[in-house]
Amino acid sequence: MVGTVGSGPVALLLASHLDTSLSGSPADDAAITGRSDPLPALRVDGATVAGFGLGVARGPAAAAVAGFLLAAAGRPQRSLQLLLASAGTHRSALEGPVAAQGVRPASSQGALAHLATGPRPDAVVIAKCGPPAVLRAEPGACYLRLRVSGGWGAALAPASATPAGGILTSTGTILAAVARWREAYVAARRGRADGIGGEAGIGALHAGSSQKPDLLPAVVDLRLYVVTVPGDDPAALAVSLEEEVAAALPGIAVDVTAETLHAAGVTPADRPVVVAAVDAWTRHCGGPPTEVRDWTGSTDGVVFRGAGIDTVRLGPTSSPDPDDPRVDRLDLRRLDAFRDAYAEIALRACERHTQAGSTTGRDQPRVELGAGEDPDVIHMGHATGWRPQ
Repeated sequence: MVGTVGSGPVALLLASHLDTSLSGSPADDAAITGRSDPLPALRVDGATVAGFGLGVARGPAAAAVAGFLLAAAGRPQRSLQLLLASAGTHRSALEGPVAAQGVRPASSQGALAHLATGPRPDAVVIAKCGPPAVLRAEPGACYLRLRVSGGWGAALAPASATPAGGILTSTGTILAAVARWREAYVAARRGRADGIGGEAGIGALHAGSSQKPDLLPAVVDLRLYVVTVPGDDPAALAVSLEEEVAAALPGIAVDVTAETLHAAGVTPADRPVVVAAVDAWTRHCGGPPTEVRDWTGSTDGVVFRGAGIDTVRLGPTSSPDPDDPRVDRLDLRRLDAFRDAYAEIALRACERHTQAGSTTGRDQPRVELGAGEDPDVIHMGHATGWRPQ
């Protein structure tokens, strides 16, 4: 969904996403969370709000909407846009060993569709929870599918399988090889000047049939999520992992397939949107942002950086609810602070271009909503303005 305010070229796109990391269906998510009981209802306790999907990314998305409306009340001199995208979390499109549950759109589909069909913004602000920092660099990501194949057999005759006892008897060797590969991969990407790091983890493992454990399966299928840094080639990573596992299992077939999601990207520190974001954070969020090292979280920001658009990410920090880790907790006061920060960055983007085209400067824009303000210049498609992308 896209909202637009103002006219002329788009000075800034304020973007977040509507999907969540977990599906929200306890039955579908049970393989990940280990529980299938109903999710608790949204609740507010003083200055704290707790609910499903608030961290990724409904909380900062709400702050982005409020910040956009606040900026609209400031009558920006150029266009501002708000994007609430689909598919902002990563999901693999590789064929799985079992049927996928529900619809699985491609990663960053909403952001890519907006770039393909909408006006190109001068800069982008990603509203998403994260560390207490303005992130101007974010890593890329890929999925790796690791398949180790032998020959199937019967549990009552272990020697009928290859290797003897079945491929599952080699699972420990496979996992140890992957762990060695990961350790070397991560170590080689620590301490980078751009502040991002590499990481890898096994998120899924499958073999055999739960209905036929009397048969020894021929294939072990593992899925890895890999966080990449500038210069990483997913195809080369697949080859290096394949070589590591194959060396540990001579005579056993090993195959690794890479699925590229997005490459890492960096926005220079002196770009106007970065400077504005640091200033707004300092003004509204209790002091200057911290410096983060070896950061491994990625967002749709890499899509916009990949298109050559200056991009920053900032938002509140969420925490898991102690009573139910499927639920996120956020401080409502921090959401208010980021609402104001998003609005200030947006107005400052328009202010910068206005100043560049005139001989008189203006004070830094304020982001206070006056009583009775009606931001009637907001265009949200059709009668009310939201238009699906």
